[in-house]
Amino acid sequence: MESSNLLTPTNPVFAGYAFYSCVLILKTMCMSYLTGVQRFRKKAFVNVEDAIAAGVDIKMDDQDVERCRRAHLNDLENITMFLITGLIYVLTDPNIVFALMLFRIYAVARILHTIVYAVVVVRQPARAICFNIGVLCNFIMIFSIFSSCVQL
Repeated sequence: MESSNLLTPTNPVFAGYAFYSCVLILKTMCMSYLTGVQRFRKKAFVNVEDAIAAGVDIKMDDQDVERCRRAHLNDLENITMFLITGLIYVLTDPNIVFALMLFRIYAVARILHTIVYAVVVVRQPARAICFNIGVLCNFIMIFSIFSSCVQL
């Protein structure tokens, strides 16, 4: 495909990247609300004004709230890398089927990571498997970028 058309909705790789990126961004945004729901459910407020309004003492160490916070932080660290790497990957004009498969697998792995970490709390190695599948997708894209950009 001509390089000027790579970042347009007519490029199915870019369209797939844009779709799955939006799914992951929305998922990350929802993590703030999931944390808030857990705070209200467990009455685990860290701000004085919130604790006073709820009629409870400040509680800094609720495990369910902390799981949500850690899952959110994990999203911020890892999905950001996907957004950057995926966009650069689109610019290499990759195989459509393979690229869309990577984007889908990454998105599903991140959603499952949140489910097994902060929602259902499944025992290890479920969380590690989901995390590592996402990392592997990013590594595959990075190596593909390297191989398409390095002219030896």
